[in-house]
Amino acid sequence: MAISGRPLRAGRVDALASAAVTPNGLLPGLTLRKPRGTVRAVALIAHGGRSRSTDPASRLDPTALRMYPFLHGLHAAGRGSGLAVAQLRYRLVGFNEGDPVTDLEWALDRLRERFGEVPACLLGHSMGGRASLRAAGHPSVSAVVALAPWLPEGEPLRQVAGRTLVLAHGQQDRVTDPAGSLRFALAARAFADRVCRFEIERSGHSMLQRARLWHGLAREAVLGSLALQPLSPRLAAAFALPADRAARIVL
Repeated sequence: MAISGRPLRAGRVDALASAAVTPNGLLPGLTLRKPRGTVRAVALIAHGGRSRSTDPASRLDPTALRMYPFLHGLHAAGRGSGLAVAQLRYRLVGFNEGDPVTDLEWALDRLRERFGEVPACLLGHSMGGRASLRAAGHPSVSAVVALAPWLPEGEPLRQVAGRTLVLAHGQQDRVTDPAGSLRFALAARAFADRVCRFEIERSGHSMLQRARLWHGLAREAVLGSLALQPLSPRLAAAFALPADRAARIVL
């Protein structure tokens, strides 16, 4: 199978969907890591960006580089269980009027064409967390893991119906407001199947402080929500809590 005349295979994928083309012809792209055998599920990573910018995005942007360790960690943890992991490269740096949401939907469509109707978990950081939660209504998506998500007031909620949501925010985050993810987690409980939110002590927006905890939590959430491994005791206990306590779990 080929898209835009290039084979779709592990490694770099650049493709075109009419809804995901800017007026100046910028395209989104994917970096893909396949499992050893049959693909049973997909994790799609969405990195951060800016609130508004029409600058072209790059795989070498600091926000993109921050997420490559998550890509490689998920691949190592899930390749034996049938997990394909992809990281999205946006067309544009900015969220603007929802540009990364369009890019995520494009990527989910391309992955669905390649691997069939397998469940997908979106793993987003900062702006990517906001975009991932907005793209949760795509038919492939069964779960969203949002790390330090940028969630201003008034975010839509109905698209998370029936999904599993795991949010995490550093208590020392000065870039995105932890109050926003708390507000969203509490409101989303009325729609989503399962919701929990963690507050990471002694850590900020970059996730460099207590990085092992961030990475371990992300792996647990992605693999567990996709049923590629049993839910960790930490997540099972979190989902069982009443809504108010499930949204304020301190780690």
